[in-house]
Amino acid sequence: MSTITRKIIATTKAPAAIGPYSQAVLVDHTLYISGSLGLVPETGQFPSESVKAQTEQSLKNIGAILEAAGSSYDNGIHCKFYLKL
Repeated sequence: MSTITRKIIATTKAPAAIGPYSQAVLVDHTLYISGSLGLVPETGQFPSESVKAQTEQSLKNIGAILEAAGSSYDNGIHCKFYLKL
């Protein structure tokens, strides 16, 4: 029987998870990232009320999490974004 390997990924370059979840979990060779808000890590605040600014910040945060996992956007195969306008 094979064993599934799970590793919690965390970085201070992205906001801490709000609630009972991790910034990311690496399961075998697949990285799962969820709940990445457009908060500025240093302040815990949104950069502005602008959807554009919050989306850009969220993508920066995801990039930091990918980097912490030893990956990058180049390795992404599926992304789903939810925006509240």
